[in-house]
Amino acid sequence: MYTVIIPAAGQGRRMGCGHNKVFLEVDGIPVIRRTVEAFQSHNKCAAIYLAAKEQEITQLSHLLRDIPKVKNIIVGGSERQYSIYNVLKEIPETTIVMVHDGARPFISHETLDELYEAAIAHKAAIAAVPAKDTIKVVTDNQVASTPDRQTLWLVQTPQAFTYNVLQAAYRLAEDDAYLGTDDASLVERTGMPVHVVESSYDNIKLTTPEDLYFAEAILRKREG
Repeated sequence: MYTVIIPAAGQGRRMGCGHNKVFLEVDGIPVIRRTVEAFQSHNKCAAIYLAAKEQEITQLSHLLRDIPKVKNIIVGGSERQYSIYNVLKEIPETTIVMVHDGARPFISHETLDELYEAAIAHKAAIAAVPAKDTIKVVTDNQVASTPDRQTLWLVQTPQAFTYNVLQAAYRLAEDDAYLGTDDASLVERTGMPVHVVESSYDNIKLTTPEDLYFAEAILRKREG
């Protein structure tokens, strides 16, 4: 069984909605509720913890009050990494910890199963999909290089780790005052190899207004 940490304390500036994007509704249901329900209905998930802005904890608690796996909502920090660490320091020791974006509501149970097994086997695993487009490294508006697309993957969440591996990575980051781009980047610094599980392109993070159109399309596809 695993525990999942869901950071939901973001600003949502790129969404341009004037408030936390996790409260936006997709087909009448708030994004954060859709995300949490994906874990509530997964049989390997034992507990759900969220990180939130202090002023939004009451609203989140009301919104998720009938979801029994939600054990606590903890005050987040100024950065995503600090929010996750705040929660990590509060959860009981467990076998596997997953970290998943609050605004990524379309994670499938199939991917969760594969991630869980990969984390058991390898101690560190992330969801990702192969890059579809050619990617350029650009400096001062000029192309500096073109990496081989065959080696490039677009990283998603969840990211799954054994409890001890993730704790050690966060402690080291705190000691070094290092701010990473995701949980795996912290684990990589410890020398631990990170296994990749191929996910789905449907597992999008709702970041900009255009993503809401994709979200509606994904729902229609699933319902159809």
